Amino acid sequence: MTSVIHQPLHRTLGLTDDEFAQIENRLDRAPNDFELAVFSLLWSEHCGYKHSARLLSRFPTAGEHVLQGPGENAGVVSVGGGLAVAFKVESHNHPSAVEPFQGAATGVGGILRDIVAMGARPIALLDSIRFGDLGEPHQRWLFENAVAGIGHYGNCVGVPNVGGECVFDPAYRHNCLVNAMCVGLLPADRVTRAQASGAGNLIVLYGATTGRDGIGGASVLASQELSDEDADKRPTVQIGDPFTGKKLIESSLELVEGGHVVSLQDLGAAGLASSLSEMAARGGAGVDVHLDRVPLREAGMVAAEIIISESQERMVAVVSPDKLAAVEAVCAKWELACAVLGEVTSSGLFRCFFDGEEVGSIPASHLTEAPRYEVGRRARFPTAAPRRDAPSEGTPADVLRLLGSQNIASRAWVYEQYDHLVQSRTIRRPGLDAAVLELPGGRGLALSLDGAGRMARLDPCTGGSLAVLEAARNVACAGGRPIAMTNCLNFGNPEKDEIGWELAEAIEGMALACEALGTPIVSGNVSLYNETDGEAIHPTPAVGCVGLLEDVETIPGAWRAGDVVLALGSGATRLDGSEYEAICLGRTDGELEQLDLAAEAALVAALWQLAPRVSLLHDVADGGLAVALAESALWSGVGAELDLGWDTVTLFGEGVGQAVVACSPEIADLVGNAGVPSVQIGRVGGDSLFELELEELASTYGGLARMMEAAI
Repeated sequence: MTSVIHQPLHRTLGLTDDEFAQIENRLDRAPNDFELAVFSLLWSEHCGYKHSARLLSRFPTAGEHVLQGPGENAGVVSVGGGLAVAFKVESHNHPSAVEPFQGAATGVGGILRDIVAMGARPIALLDSIRFGDLGEPHQRWLFENAVAGIGHYGNCVGVPNVGGECVFDPAYRHNCLVNAMCVGLLPADRVTRAQASGAGNLIVLYGATTGRDGIGGASVLASQELSDEDADKRPTVQIGDPFTGKKLIESSLELVEGGHVVSLQDLGAAGLASSLSEMAARGGAGVDVHLDRVPLREAGMVAAEIIISESQERMVAVVSPDKLAAVEAVCAKWELACAVLGEVTSSGLFRCFFDGEEVGSIPASHLTEAPRYEVGRRARFPTAAPRRDAPSEGTPADVLRLLGSQNIASRAWVYEQYDHLVQSRTIRRPGLDAAVLELPGGRGLALSLDGAGRMARLDPCTGGSLAVLEAARNVACAGGRPIAMTNCLNFGNPEKDEIGWELAEAIEGMALACEALGTPIVSGNVSLYNETDGEAIHPTPAVGCVGLLEDVETIPGAWRAGDVVLALGSGATRLDGSEYEAICLGRTDGELEQLDLAAEAALVAALWQLAPRVSLLHDVADGGLAVALAESALWSGVGAELDLGWDTVTLFGEGVGQAVVACSPEIADLVGNAGVPSVQIGRVGGDSLFELELEELASTYGGLARMMEAAI
């Protein structure tokens, strides 16, 4: 007879023996099962940042515009005129790998609530998504449903999706990435913070009712590696209701604008357990919560299920007793459940009651101060592959192969499923570099979200810098002066030395680039354990950038016949890590160039300063200069005569900052005196480019849509 070995409860909940010993030591007793469940979630990687918190302190977080840096639901920066912008990017990777529609949809819902919790009205969404090869039916299913989930939630709540990126690489075959960014507007003097304060103030839960969906999501899905058996984890994926989400946004803003709440906190990962303990810890207070008062949509839920449920569309508010009637009236107006769960105390304890009995009592600081681990110090540094010869000359066929490839073809199939004009602020639509939204007084907000995976795999430090620099260049090409950034760090298992080293190196590279640009990181998210059966994704830092324009009338548009075309920036000197090598040569190894960060920052500054005077600016990124020129021609509907030749490094090299500039001949000297290298490479005119008709380029560029339509 085979004996069954039962693991201790703490191990089944994802806690190590040492962590369980720390819990006993902190409590000076053994935790009961309810308390252990709460600890397991708050000390999960997703909530506790056990392997990343020390590294994240490397980021610059202060600056002239910063009103709120990391530590709250979102970062907030002043944009002048009495206005501020709240923004953040977060991941919903593991849920999307299990159930892509709901995983992606609730990722959007969660980031919307983070922005609302700061007292801001959401005005824009962006997304960074990554999947395996679209030649595989399962990858197409994941991609199609994740895009549908993003579009469904954003379209229903009426927040425009204005930008982002999508990437396809076998490294994401088992672990797709779905990172969602939200941007909101609020008065600069009305930043709402999530902290419990004022003993005797009430804890009010409002929004959707609570069910069993999402239970364990933070620890089971986002803090562990996946395996081929994870179809069984579908019940842990949250279910979104965007129509309730819309009511929650409007009611929350009405409560804030009416001065009816002391603070707000959304309910996301770990549900009430995380939200209430974090509010208590931030405010140096305690909370007493009666879980039997939580409005339920499923009968028979026990205290542990209620406290850790991750049901969507819920918020918690701290309310003074004299404002309770006003809060209840607002919730009734919007037909939302509303219940007083308890009150703020001065005890410092997170105490939970059920049917009149105390089921758990934990100092709030014990829950929010998870163990901290060192990572990356004993790493096995990867050895760069030997450089190999590449063809010295490219061909028109190479341009077509790149332009029609999965990672470069037009993303119109994606963003045309999103409403990017709702709210009537969108001045520059998706399709080229950054989007622009109009602010009062004719000023603008430029937004981008970009990541680095393929490059970061070869050199995570350089890859981290490249993610920051591309986001900044995209904003600058739309005329925006970058003022602040947010980030989402997507990596494998940090307990493995090499992965820990990748994480540390990428953060260092990002920090160095931010310091060179003078742009702080004010918010972010870490998504680790993106591995399946020991196979990790590429180290993938994604960076969102916010930039300011003084006048939206000066946004660069399209190049025009007769314009001079210039390449601004020094450009690449090798092909290593480029899409050309992957698509045309079938290899993805090599060694990246070391960046001159001062030169990269000078290029970004030159771009946004030149923007009001030129016809077009476009960042050189995937596919190199050749693809940037082709995209510029297709965006503008006009070809160009080029004096470039067919040198492969010049045309297809990547990894060093460069941009395409088109301007009138009278302005060309101004571009040449911008303080960065520039070279005139042609003149706009005609209906061809690289010996190829624009019609053929456009047809090839639409390859992603044809691939998806053929699969339906």
